[in-house]
Amino acid sequence: MPSTQQAVLALEDGSVFRGIAFGARATIAGECVFNTSMTGYQEILTDPSYFGQIVTMTAAQIGNYGTNDEDAEAASPKASGFVVRELSPVVSNWRSRLSLGDYLSANGIPGISEVDTRALTKKLRVDGAMKCCLSTLPIEDGAAVALARGWKDMAGADYVKDVTCREPYVWPEGDPGGQFPPYTPVGTAFGTASTPARKFRVAAFDCGAKRNIFRKLVLHGFEVHVFPATATAAQVEEHRPDCVFLSNGPGDPAALPYIHKTVTELLPNFPMFGICLGHQMITHALGGSTFKLKFGHRGGNQPVKNIETGRVSITAQNHGFATDPASVASRGAIVTEYNLNDNTVEGLRHKELPVFSVQYHPEASPGPSDADPLFVDFYRMVESRMAGKA
Repeated sequence: MPSTQQAVLALEDGSVFRGIAFGARATIAGECVFNTSMTGYQEILTDPSYFGQIVTMTAAQIGNYGTNDEDAEAASPKASGFVVRELSPVVSNWRSRLSLGDYLSANGIPGISEVDTRALTKKLRVDGAMKCCLSTLPIEDGAAVALARGWKDMAGADYVKDVTCREPYVWPEGDPGGQFPPYTPVGTAFGTASTPARKFRVAAFDCGAKRNIFRKLVLHGFEVHVFPATATAAQVEEHRPDCVFLSNGPGDPAALPYIHKTVTELLPNFPMFGICLGHQMITHALGGSTFKLKFGHRGGNQPVKNIETGRVSITAQNHGFATDPASVASRGAIVTEYNLNDNTVEGLRHKELPVFSVQYHPEASPGPSDADPLFVDFYRMVESRMAGKA
């Protein structure tokens, strides 16, 4: 029977949206953001980059195919809360194990439905991402607004320490993940071929990495050694990697000086590939800077143009900060890609070193897999570097 329990979403500007509770009974605060993806809500909820955020889905109905054990990008949801227009009353998919409501309830995450998500999204686009409070418990509007205003800002926050692994480990090569049928690198130079025979050892920094990133690295010819975000350059070098990968993650990239230092020390010595927060870590390691976007890029339909090739890709993104292009112009970096919606930086490469990065998520498949060949590019870059050392 559908829930009739009331819930409230209150923003720091005093706006209050009331709706129907689902998921866990709880009161939480965080940053209210929106995602324009049509599907993939379980991947969104479990993406560690959403730590500290309450996610609004712009698609009208969410939850129709339930949740399963394979599609999660982390062991449990990392978003703080979930906002939808309509929670599907029917779950219809043979892979489903739990309804969305039961999944959130089991993991302590509150949700609210029957919200005018179009009005909420418009407010966030006009006024910017806001601090908010979501409660599925009885609470007065004024108290909810006060909790929203009292939450700490995303700017200046280090949430990487909350989502990174605690100890180094090797990612298992046999992990099938959520790929069904078994994945082959479609859309890449490998076509449907098997993984390359030669394996390169990559030191992958887990700043809040999605599982599918490590799976893609394995499928494209890498032996993945995962390190906590707090690992030092010396600790990484002890494992004698062939290259370095920097993952996505939550929070403010400027608030991570310990990672900036490590990346700066590793840059001259190893081929390096960074995505999302990893892209921003390379920016800071080069002496550049980042800034907070008004409402960020979150969704599976972000157009990006590579100015070196003229190619336009449709990409999946999830970030609230961006690289200042002027800050890297004299630091040995070249801006290679721009977002066609707002002209923000989407990619960098170093003029001399085998180092490149992108702001979007090439491991995601929101429908198109335009960015998947970047893993091939990384493999070939490492292969070329190793051949030069021979």
